[in-house]
Amino acid sequence: MSTGVPNTVVVPRSDSVPAGVASRSGTTTAASLTSACASAGAGQARSSSASAAKFAPALHGLLGLPAALLLIAGAAPLSYAAYLVWLATRPRVPRAAVWVPIVLNLVWAAECGLVRFGRGAQPTALGDAFIAPQVVTVLVFVELEFAGLRRACAIVPA
Repeated sequence: MSTGVPNTVVVPRSDSVPAGVASRSGTTTAASLTSACASAGAGQARSSSASAAKFAPALHGLLGLPAALLLIAGAAPLSYAAYLVWLATRPRVPRAAVWVPIVLNLVWAAECGLVRFGRGAQPTALGDAFIAPQVVTVLVFVELEFAGLRRACAIVPA
């Protein structure tokens, strides 16, 4: 018996996700999920950047991480946050643009692992407590961003 709903997922032919398109489930749209992730990621990047850059010399001794590394780790997310703000304010989000934060978050998590388990730094217990939440946070954002991208392929025009 046919319900009038196709068994296959309708994928928009354009290379972007319209912000006002309803999902098949009628809940969160892919664009709004992507926008929410971008906004949250931008806020997290701005706050951690400011504190790490400002307090890098003092944190060096407490965390067991080189001050230069903390300074770079504090400054680098500022451009990332600017990109996320730009992404969150777009009415149409190109799918390729969503891959940028996904890849950068995976690289950040890998770099945190290298800092923790590499030979260059000897983080203290507090340093480990500084690194671990960053890895967890960016991996959660990777999953949420990727979920938004998957949903973008499963949206049906309202």
